[in-house]
Amino acid sequence: MPHSAITPRVIWLLAGEASGDVLGAHLMQALYARDPHLIFVGIGGPRMEALGLTSLFPMSDLAVMGLVEVLPRIRQLSQRLNEAINDVVLRQPDLIVTIDSPGFALRFLKRLRDQNVPKIHYVGPQVWAWHEKRVHTFPELWDRLLCLLPFEVEWFAKRGVAVDFVGHPVLQSGADQGDAKRFRLRHGLSDEAPILILMPGSRRSEVPRLLPVYGKMLSLLKKRLPDICPVLPLSPLVAQTVRAAVAKWPVKPIIVTELHDKHDAFAAAGAALTKSGTSTLELALARVPMAVAYRVNPVTAFMARRMIKVKYVAMVNLLAGREVVPELLQERCTPEQLAQSAYALLTDSDLCQAQRAEFDLIMAQLKPAASDAHNGTPSDAAAEAVLRILDEKTSGPKTQT
Repeated sequence: MPHSAITPRVIWLLAGEASGDVLGAHLMQALYARDPHLIFVGIGGPRMEALGLTSLFPMSDLAVMGLVEVLPRIRQLSQRLNEAINDVVLRQPDLIVTIDSPGFALRFLKRLRDQNVPKIHYVGPQVWAWHEKRVHTFPELWDRLLCLLPFEVEWFAKRGVAVDFVGHPVLQSGADQGDAKRFRLRHGLSDEAPILILMPGSRRSEVPRLLPVYGKMLSLLKKRLPDICPVLPLSPLVAQTVRAAVAKWPVKPIIVTELHDKHDAFAAAGAALTKSGTSTLELALARVPMAVAYRVNPVTAFMARRMIKVKYVAMVNLLAGREVVPELLQERCTPEQLAQSAYALLTDSDLCQAQRAEFDLIMAQLKPAASDAHNGTPSDAAAEAVLRILDEKTSGPKTQT
């Protein structure tokens, strides 16, 4: 009798930084739930590898940000790009999904235009903030764009890009599920000690720019709040570097690298100072009052200011359409200004409550449309979109006799 077996479909994934690794892992889980025979290959971090992806090379090789920071690593990045392209050409996967990291991902997709493989890019490149002209090349780079922000759908659709809004994965992060009492007990903190979250970033290239400012800020803040307790939630990729850098700080910070400990810290915190990006949405979901602090190389900053077309840098401010949280950037990112903002957030309950009310409205915008299948989470919505494209190409699971 003939023997029939399912030939697994292969999805080639590319994630280039810690946030993409989390996004990729959630997507893999949602896809496995729908088709447990799928095979995942490509580039990812520890979370994706834990789900069965064997990364072509360490994801950390791609985690770099800023023009000046990239320049010394151009040769290595070019070599890694060639390796990724060659792997796709040899494997001929059924589908490619690139996750964020537009600097690398868009070059990768451009090199693959002649490959007859469906392509999806997950997370809309922020060309609405700068480089708007680049949007005209997008329709030839991928078959579908999956966006996380509601306003992006209309923006991209008007420019001829096929797009789906799948909701923001921060809603699945668990950032709002922490236990404040557990955090204080674990780290021997009194119920009254004010906890300040400090988030310098997850990339090795950005962390050194904020840490010295945070250290000097704490010297000032300790004079007004002697029992201040700083907490640094860090990616394991940068934790060792940070431990050495903060050894001489005037207040010894608590460094957390585990996700549950990070979320417990959020629950216990009175305020936060954070870089711009997804961290602002995590803190907003956890309802932690915050100010945004950020510094890049002065040359990078000069060029960015000439190109940026949006009024705000913080994602919570962009979604609200006004400055809900202070933005202390570049020359405003000083120890004095950070100390003043942190003190106000830790002592002014009305200021904090006003921020929290805005955070609740912002989070409501990020939910995907209700889905009849599975849980209706952002990763479920993304998985449904991915499988639609995959099924169009493969017409369902292939069989061999």
